[in-house]
Amino acid sequence: MNNEELKAKAREVRKGILTGTFHAKSGHPGGSLSAADIYTWLFFEEMKIDPKNPKDPDRDRFVLSKGHTAPGYYSVLANRGFFPVEDLKTLRHTGSYLQGHPDMKHIPGVDMSSGSLGQGLSAAVGMALAGKMDNKSYRVFALLGDGEIQEGQIWEAAMFAGFRKLDNLCVIVDNNNLQIDGPIDEVCSPYPIDEKFKAFNFEVINVADGNDFDQLRDAFEKARTVKGKPVAIIAKTVKGKGVSFMENQVGWHGKAPNEEEYNTAMAELD
Repeated sequence: MNNEELKAKAREVRKGILTGTFHAKSGHPGGSLSAADIYTWLFFEEMKIDPKNPKDPDRDRFVLSKGHTAPGYYSVLANRGFFPVEDLKTLRHTGSYLQGHPDMKHIPGVDMSSGSLGQGLSAAVGMALAGKMDNKSYRVFALLGDGEIQEGQIWEAAMFAGFRKLDNLCVIVDNNNLQIDGPIDEVCSPYPIDEKFKAFNFEVINVADGNDFDQLRDAFEKARTVKGKPVAIIAKTVKGKGVSFMENQVGWHGKAPNEEEYNTAMAELD
């Protein structure tokens, strides 16, 4: 896809995020919107996946470690054809398969149930190790939040991945600089993020604008060439990206839009 096509897909992903959280009257739009372009790149360009065969043993795997941004994950899966876009309106409803965090048992395309922050990278590392042991060519992608990497388990998993030279693992940190309590460098600073991953023997790729498809393209093309070590892509993004009144506002971490806000946001995206 060219950039204009990718931007169009990302707009649809953002609309799905807003639609889901609006109809749920709850959820996490801010971090879903910041990662929307990353989701779009992964599921429409990067990953070897087939919506008609979501359990293909040779598929690439994806783990959403920051599982609360499930609205973005569900939206990209729906727009990629894993299930109907209309079902996004059932987000978090009783009886819906689209619950507040990803569920691998009920949602086509979800490789790992997640939501407890810090645990997703361990699961991704296990998948990558299994791929090596089975001599498989699939790759494993894990999306982490920048607040999430304050969790110690992240660094235990990183230490193992670097030691085992898991070059089939690609970690992406959605570095929007905001977590539920405020700016990450004021809550418990994980900076410098890149130097920390380097210390665990990762190849680190910094992306100055993780909402720009040219920069994402360059980063992921470089990541494909890395051998002998895992990759960490540190992507600086804007929380709430794409909706003017949500951008860089920590209050939109876990708050759903009301009807007026929803209509305004959808009009912006149109």
